[in-house]
Amino acid sequence: MPQSRIHLHVENLSALGPVFEAGRRRVREALARRPALRGKVRTSIGYDGDVLKKRLKTADVVFAWDIPRHDLARRAPRLKWMHAHGAGVNHLMPLDWLPPGAALTNSRGIHGRRATEYAAMAILMLNNRVPEMVTNQRRGRWRQCFNSNVGGKTLLIVGVGHIGGAVAKWAKGMDMHVIGVRRSGRRHRYADEMHTPGALAELLPRADFVLMSAPHTDESHHMIGARELALMKKGAGLVNYSRANCVDYDALIGRLERGEMSAVLDVFDPEPLPARSPLWEAPNVIITPHCSSDDSGYYTPRTLDLVFENVERYLAGRPLRNRVRPELRY
Repeated sequence: MPQSRIHLHVENLSALGPVFEAGRRRVREALARRPALRGKVRTSIGYDGDVLKKRLKTADVVFAWDIPRHDLARRAPRLKWMHAHGAGVNHLMPLDWLPPGAALTNSRGIHGRRATEYAAMAILMLNNRVPEMVTNQRRGRWRQCFNSNVGGKTLLIVGVGHIGGAVAKWAKGMDMHVIGVRRSGRRHRYADEMHTPGALAELLPRADFVLMSAPHTDESHHMIGARELALMKKGAGLVNYSRANCVDYDALIGRLERGEMSAVLDVFDPEPLPARSPLWEAPNVIITPHCSSDDSGYYTPRTLDLVFENVERYLAGRPLRNRVRPELRY
């Protein structure tokens, strides 16, 4: 029988900064947006483990980027699920730490509006050869970089989920030809073609731009490697804002240095990107320090909205949104 009252503990990690802080004001405002939960939710808020041990004893739900997971079934005997404050959950795999019957949910899809804006900017930068112009600027070299309108060009989106689908919609509005790749190959209303990852070798030579929007799993590790990069046409552009290890950056550097392509990169391994990394000095690349989609004003409030929606769903005996499937790792 569904519960009538639930304890949500919010655990903050100060090192993540204010964008990711779910403090008292944000939690209070999010709860106020769900008047049906009045009197049904008890909230507690901690920072850097200060009250975690005590709060886990009664928590039904934990909202955090990460927590110490050893012996969690004993330490959190009432835990029904944990919500990871982010879309990526590789750091929580495998899920053998979850108490029996407990679930993990994540924030996939919350980034949508901001990530679409970033992807659009990156594609337009590549089309206007901005990475090349920035390289020339650093070197004090006057070299005009002409190009044509983005309309009619081909965008290959690897990973057509919440964000990839939103970018596909934008690209169609710009009159681009959109090719999508996802695990199922299922059709998408804003893609002219849909394929499975096995078709990449045939698709890459056709693309003017490649957008990486796939989660990092064993199957997607270096999905764009040396072989795949060699298949891309000269002058093509790559955008990677999903996960660093979906692309072999060592192989990418070679193509960048030879002037064969350009890139906009937002994700790296490790992070922060070490000062000695050759990517900093590589030509024809724009580096953004993993800030493409975390909206400073709305990311955490919208994530809290999702968490409280799931609280409502749980209390009503309905399935949780964004439940992570361990076999897919997202």
